[in-house]
Amino acid sequence: MDQPDFYSDKKFCDRCGTYRAYLQSLEHSYCVECGTEVRLFSEQDWEAFHSSLKERRPKGGRPRKDRGKESA
Repeated sequence: MDQPDFYSDKKFCDRCGTYRAYLQSLEHSYCVECGTEVRLFSEQDWEAFHSSLKERRPKGGRPRKDRGKESA
């Protein structure tokens, strides 16, 4: 697995349309190329991330109670 570091970390810039290096302030991150606020994922990657999470979630519901054989 790759070891993430400050110099190789990238976020998505809407104006540039690609993942770019960024400058981090206290509240937001900004693209070093154009200065636009950046975000963690592109829309397409965000949807793919959420759909993969949904697939890995266990199916909900309470397990059935094992009652054994009932007499009639």
